[in-house]
Amino acid sequence: MNMKRWVTYFLLGAAVVLLDLGCIVGPNYRAPNPQIESSFNAAPTTAPTTQSSALVASPMTTARWWDSLHDAQLSTLMDRVTKSNLDVKIAEARVRQARAELAYASGSSYPQINVNGAYSHQRLSKTAAPYNAFDIPGFPWEFNQYQAGFDASWELDLFGGARRGVEAAQANAAASVFDRQDVLLSAMAELARNYVDLRGYQQREEIANRNLRNQQETLELTQDRRKQGLVTELDVARAQSQVARTQAELPVLRQHQAEAIHRIAVMLGEQPEALTTELIKQQPMPVPPPQIAIGVPAELLRRRPDVRRAERELASATAQVGMATANLYPKFSLTGNFLMLSADTKDLFDWNSRSFGFGPTVSWPIFDANRIRSVVDIRSAQQEQAEATYERTVLGALEEVHNAIVAFASEQERRIALMHAVEADRTAAEVARGQYKQGVIDFLGVLDAERSLYESEDQLADSNRLVTTSLVSLYKALAGGWDSTAPQTLAQANNTTK
Repeated sequence: MNMKRWVTYFLLGAAVVLLDLGCIVGPNYRAPNPQIESSFNAAPTTAPTTQSSALVASPMTTARWWDSLHDAQLSTLMDRVTKSNLDVKIAEARVRQARAELAYASGSSYPQINVNGAYSHQRLSKTAAPYNAFDIPGFPWEFNQYQAGFDASWELDLFGGARRGVEAAQANAAASVFDRQDVLLSAMAELARNYVDLRGYQQREEIANRNLRNQQETLELTQDRRKQGLVTELDVARAQSQVARTQAELPVLRQHQAEAIHRIAVMLGEQPEALTTELIKQQPMPVPPPQIAIGVPAELLRRRPDVRRAERELASATAQVGMATANLYPKFSLTGNFLMLSADTKDLFDWNSRSFGFGPTVSWPIFDANRIRSVVDIRSAQQEQAEATYERTVLGALEEVHNAIVAFASEQERRIALMHAVEADRTAAEVARGQYKQGVIDFLGVLDAERSLYESEDQLADSNRLVTTSLVSLYKALAGGWDSTAPQTLAQANNTTK
């Protein structure tokens, strides 16, 4: 009766479990829907002047924003960085790793079958238990044993632990794809910044050389006037000092150019000096287009790979809570084996040599419940961290865009003011040289005028650089350089690096 009772209980329990088949424990993931502004209010929408670019809230239509700068060499370098940058290659390897982990997690849902074979030669001891207790004539104390067969096991995923594991692995695989895109986005922006820096330093060197020639002419004029007794040695010394100061700027500017070239080369996976011949020739500064589309914040969340990576990491953390929760429930498995066992090879595949066994198993770590619940608490806390990280990433993305918009607009205003300053200083320098030749003013007037002209021209050149680098920062903040038709599913994400 007791045996029948236990069998009845087992069957009833099995029926309850089967009715619950397909249940998945743990929280179901819901994508966050952050409340964000409808537009970038800081973006000026007025028509641009001849010296500025307007930011318009229209959708971004191209991923190749650098083509709008109309610099063929920059476009070539940007194409090369996508293929040869080492950080991008590392990120691509992480994508392959995540895909392999997904394949491994998916395999846990299927039966495990192992084929095996063995041979052994054995000798039994006549003096050791249990064989020393009897003496059977003709007993095979020494024999061969051959076996071939397979064993199988299948853990039934009744509470969804394995399925949650697949969910987590899928989310991690997608997150790795978005991480690769984020690394690529950063690499392209960094390369563009260094390229613009290079052209900016070259422009400043050209300005320094031009001013140096003017200052040398002024020095020659002052030396002639000194020979005529029209000026003192003090004026000559001041002119020589001005020339020397400008000459001292040139090695620093050339150093900055070399460093920018070296950084670009390393970003392309080349030796630091590999691109010197290609890039050392002076080229004009890339100029921003008249209008720049910045889209709206809602589009930003779909474009920014770091935001999408954070969202997928939140999905993975949510699935891992379910994985941990499933360990609180019993595990049911079906196991079996089939062997052909014989003492001679000629009988190995005889049907009478068969040996098999099968049956269900159940395990339930009842006394580990506190540890398992602690793991559930750990995963729940990690999910909260991932959710807060996502919200922080969204806010950080919005802040980065707003800061980039303000920086770009402010630097354009500064550049326009410097352009007016250069015009005024150039006029003042010409007038001062003319009056100095006529003896109307002393050398201090010329010195101040030329020094002011050089400083304003140098600041304007640097402002030109900052305007373009601010544009690069703006495009990076807007996730420019990555197609706005970014993958929406794991299958699409997987195809992005194939």
